Amino acid sequence: MRVYLLLIWTWTRAAARYPTSFALMTVAGTVTAGLEVAAIWIVFSNTTTLGGFDVSEVMFLYGTAGLPFSVADLLFGNTDRISQHIKAGTFDAMLVRPVGTFVQVAADRFTPHRAGRVLQAAIVLGVALARLDVPASRAWMIPVMVVCGVVIFTSIWALGGALQFLLTDAPEVTNAFTYGGVTLTQYPLTVYGADLVRGVTYVLPLAFVNWQPGLYVLGRADPMGLPYALRFLSPAAAAALAVVAAFAWRAGVRRYRSTGS
Repeated sequence: MRVYLLLIWTWTRAAARYPTSFALMTVAGTVTAGLEVAAIWIVFSNTTTLGGFDVSEVMFLYGTAGLPFSVADLLFGNTDRISQHIKAGTFDAMLVRPVGTFVQVAADRFTPHRAGRVLQAAIVLGVALARLDVPASRAWMIPVMVVCGVVIFTSIWALGGALQFLLTDAPEVTNAFTYGGVTLTQYPLTVYGADLVRGVTYVLPLAFVNWQPGLYVLGRADPMGLPYALRFLSPAAAAALAVVAAFAWRAGVRRYRSTGS
């Protein structure tokens, strides 16, 4: 952790040497993410509910999906660039350094301007919570959701990175589950088919980012009729996926063969 923090601080200092560019890119990231919120408002300008949820509840789901995703993207999103290191041969150098390869790949060319998305998601979540007036007896779940969501999205990035040791040039596969996953979880899962909901519950646990624990926070019954106990299993789902991702990453590194460059 100490080495990781040192590496990202080094890249942050480098970015800060160009303050105008840094500020503009941060603002651009915030504004771009804000367009997603504008899309939700456009939807609700034509309806009062979406999948049985009102605008404040959908904003809550958006914030609790966007915040952990943007934090994971900021800290570990660079792992989807592993194929570039493999093709260029720079991964060879990482193997001989006294630091884990995952740490090195995640910290390489760290882009602090992604913090703009974190700020935007945090603001949306704060506004949603102010409108919902969630009781303290259920509010404790919110930080648990955020932490577990960060772990789940980071694990998906690690799994995607491990897959690139096999496919070499397939970062889009990772993006389908990371960027695609956050887009899916920003809306009530009731707008999707039952088979998809079961898939993101029992196979790839995206439902544990914000849907299942979010139902508890909002005091809503599960429209799909899934077991009530699932609402409290986000830590278990995150831990299980993290273990799978760790084994997959190690297997990918062991399979790696140098390009010879």
